[in-house]
Amino acid sequence: MKIIIIGAGIGGASAGIALKRLGHEVVIYDRMHENKPVGAALSLWSNGVKILNWLGLGDEIAKLGGRMDQMAYYDGHTGDTMCQFSLAPVTEQTGQRPYPIARAELQSLLMEKFGTDAIHLNSKVVDISDDGEKVTVTLADGRTDTADMIIGADGARSITRDYVTPSDVPRIERHYTGYTNFNGLVPASEKIGPLDQWTTYVAEGKRCAVMPVAGNRFYFFVDVPQPAGLPYDKSEGVAPLEEAFGQWGAPGVRALLDSIDPDVSFNRVEIWDIDPFHTWVKGRVAVLGDAGHNTAPDIGQGACSALEDTFALAITIASTTVSVEDSLLRYQKIRTARAGDLVLRARSRYNETHAFDPEVTENWYAGLRHEDGTNIIRGIVGNIIDSPINLGAGVLPA
Repeated sequence: MKIIIIGAGIGGASAGIALKRLGHEVVIYDRMHENKPVGAALSLWSNGVKILNWLGLGDEIAKLGGRMDQMAYYDGHTGDTMCQFSLAPVTEQTGQRPYPIARAELQSLLMEKFGTDAIHLNSKVVDISDDGEKVTVTLADGRTDTADMIIGADGARSITRDYVTPSDVPRIERHYTGYTNFNGLVPASEKIGPLDQWTTYVAEGKRCAVMPVAGNRFYFFVDVPQPAGLPYDKSEGVAPLEEAFGQWGAPGVRALLDSIDPDVSFNRVEIWDIDPFHTWVKGRVAVLGDAGHNTAPDIGQGACSALEDTFALAITIASTTVSVEDSLLRYQKIRTARAGDLVLRARSRYNETHAFDPEVTENWYAGLRHEDGTNIIRGIVGNIIDSPINLGAGVLPA
């Protein structure tokens, strides 16, 4: 069977690997001119790592991933420790260590594993058609390609999502979360936080956080609640961060701001999500990844959820033989509720942490000062336990 995938991101490339391993002919089209992913790094929690292990990439992921042994929250104004604890229970309960990982390095690994000869960059898909026996994509330059199945892993502004959405329902629109994220990579430094720790400074509904990634680097991600559409020019560099955090007294925050080189690694991203929806399939066409469940990064499950899509899609294609349409509907049934639940969990999380209701956020801060890690680890594991990769064994009894 020939399969066209639209999008060479984490979801598209991983799906391509899985489907090629099943013996299918797979071609990927992507609009990007070169491999320049948005965002510096991402969190691969145990469910995402397990799927990459299943794809045969376990050793490579362990080398690219950062060693994150503990987690801590600090008061952004004073630098005082609010809580600090080991993340070992996550590994013990789920059977796999999580890894923060540089996004470009992960995407490059996936593209190379899939085979760059079958990835067509600078190829924007502008139309999809299905005649009941074959499906066709039309590219912006007029080229066409025909296959037995199309998987739209074409991101938050997906044209595939528009194609599969029933004509009698409103167009699915993106929703602004209320905050902007700044992220990048900096040299790891004990002045910011321990080298093996997920370190987060919080105050005023804002956060400055770092995670370790391979190469003695920290992945930093910084949230600032603000309206959408504020003007920003790259020449401003870190000025918005100085405005938001320059008066904070925590030495680690000052050390982080001083370590950022905007000419080397610095991204500004308004954070949007979409309401969960449950029509992912139309005929021989289906969505995957952000096209189906664009979510905020507040629980670190965006890439993991796309990898779960890959696992569910490949298992369904491998194990069912009635028709392409039937297999895709079964994939849809496996994934939409679970993916939608993660979108809503992330939404609940950012509403709690970003002071949209100041009393709620202050109560969260108060809870952190009495936290021994139990509740936070319960939440992390709770996001993982129902992953399809776990086959019903997400957590073993103690």
